[in-house]
Amino acid sequence: MLKDILEKKIQQAFSPTYMDVINESYMHNVLKGSESHFKLVIVSEEFESKRLIARHRAVNSLLAEELANQIHALSMHTYTPLEWEAEQKVSPESPMCMGGNKK
Repeated sequence: MLKDILEKKIQQAFSPTYMDVINESYMHNVLKGSESHFKLVIVSEEFESKRLIARHRAVNSLLAEELANQIHALSMHTYTPLEWEAEQKVSPESPMCMGGNKK
């Protein structure tokens, strides 16, 4: 499963103190069982002293192959352990897909 691949790569690259890889494909107009839309929550000391853009670039680089071939949408929330504590260990909820041009 793609989720397992993502978890393994993130674990190896960032040694997170907390990680959640959530398949949000069910929230979109895709076939049942699809793995195309993911939300990542990664808490890692590797993000210390890195700006948000650098954190996201690191994740995008790590998952470049999956982004090119399998993942249609990726939402990521990257935190240091201190930031995660400040957020009370909760990441933002993802909105339901409005589908293409719907508003």
